[in-house]
Amino acid sequence: MTDMTVSGASVAMPRTKSLLQLDERTRRRNASEARFRMIGFLAVLIGVFALVFLLGSILSNGLSSFRQTYISLDIFLDPARLDKAGTRDPAELAKITTFSYAPLIEKALADAMAAKGVSGDGVSVKAAAELISKEAPADLRRYVLAHPQAIGTKVNFDLLASGRIDGYYKGRVTMESAELDRNISPAQLQLADKLKAAGILGTHFNWGFFTAPDASDTRPEASGLGVAILGSAYMMIIVLVLSLPLGVASSIYLEEFAPQNRLTDLIEVNIANLAAVPSVVFGILGLAAFINFAGLPQSAPVVGGLVLTLMTLPTIIIATRAALKSVPPSIRDAALGVGASKMQAIFHHVLPLAMPGILTGTIIGLARALGETAPLLLIGMVAFVRDYPAGPPEGFFDPASALPVQVYNWTQRGDPAFIERASGAIIVLLVFLILMNLSAIILRRRYERRW
Repeated sequence: MTDMTVSGASVAMPRTKSLLQLDERTRRRNASEARFRMIGFLAVLIGVFALVFLLGSILSNGLSSFRQTYISLDIFLDPARLDKAGTRDPAELAKITTFSYAPLIEKALADAMAAKGVSGDGVSVKAAAELISKEAPADLRRYVLAHPQAIGTKVNFDLLASGRIDGYYKGRVTMESAELDRNISPAQLQLADKLKAAGILGTHFNWGFFTAPDASDTRPEASGLGVAILGSAYMMIIVLVLSLPLGVASSIYLEEFAPQNRLTDLIEVNIANLAAVPSVVFGILGLAAFINFAGLPQSAPVVGGLVLTLMTLPTIIIATRAALKSVPPSIRDAALGVGASKMQAIFHHVLPLAMPGILTGTIIGLARALGETAPLLLIGMVAFVRDYPAGPPEGFFDPASALPVQVYNWTQRGDPAFIERASGAIIVLLVFLILMNLSAIILRRRYERRW
């Protein structure tokens, strides 16, 4: 304590503390802050680790689906088997089944092995032909039906190898596992190695993964995403055409024209609640309203698009209203002050300035709809679909699949090759989602205005 004299009296003054000296309370506060920062850092680190582990698992399992093993053969399209009458009539050619094409493939493989000096070492011609996918005769038949003039000539084909042979060169099948597998033998794997050394067998990029339809359980090497990609595209077109004008119109009315009363409050609360409703509920609604009541076909893009539109509308309405609110009231006042009507002020001034936010919300809503699976399962899009849907608008009512449903379908099958295909489909779906979210970010960054 220090003494200080004031008007002849001595007054005791407290000693001031140094700012550089931390008291116990400050130490506890700093320690608490340090612990909070450490916990936050660990949470972020765990999240990043989980994301890296997930992406690493998907990429390690799925990247191999973009490469496929093929067997290149020069096949003579024997007229004696394919067109005995010599008329090249498409109707008559269509009557020839795939059983007539299989011997042509077997003979071409035997001729290629003889020309390259590849010995079978006890593997019969029929067993050697099992190295080729069961889809090969169907592919050859489709080529002949599309090119009947090729009958009587020798044509080079890259035929799919069987799923076991493809798995052998991707690490799924080994000599040890082949001894226990009734679909492949170690001798056939050794023959495949000889064919690869002779240049008959090779692995290259698999374009069919993006263009081919789904395949049966015995032909995983022939399965592709063609129908699923087309079905998802059709559904996104329907969602965009319906949800964007409906969502923007509803938002403009609620934000700019609707009176503030109990009815509008009830509508706003319900819109906010619908945005949080699980997607499977919309699937149940679509099943009851569009299939059972309206009689629309199951597994059709039009039903999937309508269900996803109902699910996406609340997201677009909320994002659009937020974009409209972000425009300063002075823009409206200035337009009204120079004689514009309220309609002109909204559509000529406010809406163009809010458009970046509206487009961002729409793209994010479409990205969410693209990855939904549960509502599509309930409306029957889990069905096996082999044929491509027709062009729009007829194709909207044809059976189709979708990317997330195709992933679900493949994970339910027993062959490990389908697990590889499912991981590859997840990669394709993630690429679409990343591109859509990147476009939303670019639009917001490029056109957003700071007020």
